[in-house]
Amino acid sequence: MVPRDLLYTEKHEWARVEKGIATIGITDFAQGELGDVVFVEFGAVGDEVAQFEPVGTIEAVKAVSDMFSPVSGEIIEVNGDLEQTPDAVNKSPYGEGWIAKIKMSNEDELDNLLTPEQYEKHIGE
Repeated sequence: MVPRDLLYTEKHEWARVEKGIATIGITDFAQGELGDVVFVEFGAVGDEVAQFEPVGTIEAVKAVSDMFSPVSGEIIEVNGDLEQTPDAVNKSPYGEGWIAKIKMSNEDELDNLLTPEQYEKHIGE
């Protein structure tokens, strides 16, 4: 499942951009590889993040994985629901399992992300 309205990183994060704000999370492919997510740790509101730099970790039954920001900017919101229901990342990676919102500092960076078609090739679908 690779939604057509998103952009992707090679490390399996996605970004949905609306009016300079990127809502981000991990892809369905990534959550499937990780297995049952039991904990999500992410930067705090107000933190500055840089494109492709680590911004948090996702702990699953199988492994702990770094999460990388698809864009640079300021974290303006973190999905607090994931503290109680981290499995939303598994159940709805593109919906209720979103992880954070970032006010982008450089929209030109979107050119560094993969289109849905490029991401499908990347994961071999």
